[in-house]
Amino acid sequence: MIPTLEWLPEGVNFLDQTKLPLEETYVLATDYKQVASVIRDMITRGAMAIGVSGAMGVAIGIHRSTATSIPALNQEVAEISAHLAATRPTAVNLFWGIDRVRTLYNSLAAGNTPIPEIKAAVVALAREMYDEDIANCRQLGANGASLMPQKGTVLTHCNAGALAACGYGSALGVIRAAIERGHQIDVFADETRPYLQGARLTAWELMKDNIPTTVLCDNMSAHLMKQGRIQAVIVGADRIAANGDTANKIGTYAVSILAKEHRIPFYVAAPWATLDLATSHGDKIPIEQRDPRELTHLNGRQITPHGVAIENPAFDVTPAKYITAIITERGVLRAPFTESIAAMASQSQIPALAGVS
Repeated sequence: MIPTLEWLPEGVNFLDQTKLPLEETYVLATDYKQVASVIRDMITRGAMAIGVSGAMGVAIGIHRSTATSIPALNQEVAEISAHLAATRPTAVNLFWGIDRVRTLYNSLAAGNTPIPEIKAAVVALAREMYDEDIANCRQLGANGASLMPQKGTVLTHCNAGALAACGYGSALGVIRAAIERGHQIDVFADETRPYLQGARLTAWELMKDNIPTTVLCDNMSAHLMKQGRIQAVIVGADRIAANGDTANKIGTYAVSILAKEHRIPFYVAAPWATLDLATSHGDKIPIEQRDPRELTHLNGRQITPHGVAIENPAFDVTPAKYITAIITERGVLRAPFTESIAAMASQSQIPALAGVS
């Protein structure tokens, strides 16, 4: 399993995904501000990994605190949470991870639990969430495996694999699970401009698993769909609204339209924590705008004219009408998504996430 991130006695150790595929190096974050920098700078990325990283960021902040009273620690925890929450706005898993550790902290602090016991408890929860993520991805993969073709090619956009999680992955987890069950699948990986998550990351991890992989330029998929060379599309998600509208890496929306036109099933694979029941539809999902330099430069060299205007949204929103099914560890959701999501939420009795304040 690819060690994307790991809690160590000295801090949280992150695989530096900005250096892949040519260099496998790690960055050790020893305090919550360094964890925030790792998230913001995309040293770690992917909704699931960001969620657990946010949880570990709060935990390490509490663990490293020198506060000697609950009121003082309360103030620090609020500052820690706000600092981590400000890193990346679109992936709801980040706020889920922060909120889950903070909720435990609030409960323990309200009961006047001794500070050393609080520190031990929040660290234990963050580490437990790491294990949960791997288990959830494996269950998600098992739930979606039968939806993959017995033999054929699956297109994916961006990276929703082990590198985007604590291990195994969501969209790539479904592909892995199908192959483990005997499906003969090869993968087309969109390069995913401008950050090249497909070319750099998806191709790297699938090749490590000896899964046949071909990298495509982002504008090639329509041509290959028309030729009948793609049997299914599967992507991850950074936030799914209550009606099924799904935010994922920029370019996903276009792929969904192409899949619909060519009658190719389009699947979204994401853990339940990615569903944001407090957001009614996709127009309300905040879209992160990233550094223009990601577009103006390639490998450190400028490729655009000086002074040209740049638009660089990191995500777009795929309307639910283009999605065949949403695969989670709790089951497979189908249209009408407003109803199926609400029914699954009711069964799980998990409240809507309101965010971190």
